[in-house]
Amino acid sequence: MATLDKLKLSKQLLSAMTNNGYLSPTEIQSILLPRINGGQDLVAIGPDGCGKTTTCVLAALNKIQFTEEIAPRVLYLVPDIETGEEVLDQFHTLNRNRDLRFLGLFAGGASIDTQVLELTDGVDIIVATPERARAAYLKLGLNLNKILLFVVDDADIIIKKGLTLPTNELARSVRKSQFLVCSSVMHDRLEKMYATFIEMPNIIEVEDFGDNDLNTVEQLLYLVPNFSTKLYLLEMLMADKEVFEKVIVFVNSKFTAETVLKKLSHDFEGEIAVFKSAGLSDLNFGELEDFKLSPKARVLIVVNEDAENLTVSEFPCLLHFDIPEDEMIYTKRLLLRDDTQEDQLALTFSTELELDIIKKLEQRQGKKMQKMDLPEELFIVKDKVKKPKEE
Repeated sequence: MATLDKLKLSKQLLSAMTNNGYLSPTEIQSILLPRINGGQDLVAIGPDGCGKTTTCVLAALNKIQFTEEIAPRVLYLVPDIETGEEVLDQFHTLNRNRDLRFLGLFAGGASIDTQVLELTDGVDIIVATPERARAAYLKLGLNLNKILLFVVDDADIIIKKGLTLPTNELARSVRKSQFLVCSSVMHDRLEKMYATFIEMPNIIEVEDFGDNDLNTVEQLLYLVPNFSTKLYLLEMLMADKEVFEKVIVFVNSKFTAETVLKKLSHDFEGEIAVFKSAGLSDLNFGELEDFKLSPKARVLIVVNEDAENLTVSEFPCLLHFDIPEDEMIYTKRLLLRDDTQEDQLALTFSTELELDIIKKLEQRQGKKMQKMDLPEELFIVKDKVKKPKEE
């Protein structure tokens, strides 16, 4: 078992870790901290709970030895105020240098002008949301000239919230800094973000499934760029009527159910039904048994909120167009309960922005989904380029 001494942290930090119950480093701490101490720019990928945030906090505290500077030396970006407050709590818990000054820059509390005044008094470590830090920078209140460590934590969520632009602007504004980007998933949007300010990133990825090992149906994962491409993929797959003879398609809203219904009904008229939604289609069922016995209906669209207590183990194909908001519903739905389910086909569609949910499901189950290649003839809908919002 690795020991804390291998992390090459200050004696004060090692003592703080021990006092707070950290008796041995996590895998990601063992890998990242020596590299951070060596000055590398890093992109760290790992599931929630693997220790990414604690690693970032330790790296920041270890980076600052003296407090004579007025300008901050660490800028730590987070996606929202809740995460920011948790990070500040970790800083206060692990900090043994009582002279260090911390400041949270978030909207919803003090005004930006008040926060700018606090910055001018001197601060060592700033935890901020990207848009708030950018606002302080544009008001000439946030001095980035002395930044030694620039952290982007929960980068996948920052991207999902549409905060890539202010993150990139801040990163490109620092003169010379070490960069540390943490995310639960790796995807194209993340790569495009950090590529704007890290020339040669060292990418570290760990997987931690813990002791989980649930007995589930085998799951096939289709990674698609957007909602519209999901529709085309669904339409293409459903054209194979021999494989997809009885399919339940799960969606998260009645609006999506109606959209899927319109898309499929164009080519498969009379074969597409909806569950408990008589207003959407002439072909609808209130009981799954009726759908199973119907010689005409081949695809049943089910809104997840209507399906919490449904027993679907006897149906040959389950397709998650959307992942339920309650992830436990998904996991319980695919538990292997009897031998008849061994041949059950379970497909899941996911965009890049939903990959964090996929990772959580894999972690909960203790296994990875099998990623499938998209059909070569699939029509890929291009994402529309959004104009950046003005502050």
